[in-house]
Amino acid sequence: MPIYQRGDANIYYEEYGSGFPLLLIAPGGMRSAISFWQNTPWNPIEQLADHYRVIAMDQRNAGQSTAPVSATDGWSTYTADQLGLMDHLGTERFHVAGMCIGGPYCLGLIQAAPDRVASATLFQTIGRDDNADAFYAMFDDWAAGLQESMSEVEASTWSAFRENMYGGDQVLFNVDEHFVAECQTPLLVLMGDDLYHPQSSSRLVAESAPNVEFIEQWKEGAAREAAMSGFADFLAKHTP
Repeated sequence: MPIYQRGDANIYYEEYGSGFPLLLIAPGGMRSAISFWQNTPWNPIEQLADHYRVIAMDQRNAGQSTAPVSATDGWSTYTADQLGLMDHLGTERFHVAGMCIGGPYCLGLIQAAPDRVASATLFQTIGRDDNADAFYAMFDDWAAGLQESMSEVEASTWSAFRENMYGGDQVLFNVDEHFVAECQTPLLVLMGDDLYHPQSSSRLVAESAPNVEFIEQWKEGAAREAAMSGFADFLAKHTP
């Protein structure tokens, strides 16, 4: 079983195909894991493995990845895992594509290492829009599943971690609007339209970023086929 170790964290990952690297960050909120790609409108692993070196990962304490929990954990902790995995695999530059919570993770990677990210694709990114209670509840439900095996972690630690992830007032949680407006990395945005993935967060990126393509309909029928083609074309256009 392929495991990347960063400190006390054990990050499970899978690789498919060969070519220019593409890091996939799965949907699932705090449970973001490779298996969630099987339940999306299409599976990028199956679509792209013939053309790219596709690297998929389970985020810490999701799927088959494990890690301790601390009060300082937050978005930057996950970014360090993601960049560390790419270092471990010897990939200097790469595309990144993320769905759901993967949207803010993609933007965080660009902010942390702009010269390494060739492009980013955001499938229905999460965002803040009168839904803070839903994100807090989602975090608490995930944490409850871990607490039995992490009895040493105090309630105040979980609360601090939750606030680091979903507190504050940034629409995209991980980066602010000024960063999006200044981001020169090519972006492809596929719009969300529900409680966790409101249209407003997708439109914020699509209307603010200077180098962006936007797809509103992409989940079914002819729109799905067109979006798959658009995604493939976007990656090909920005592959060094």
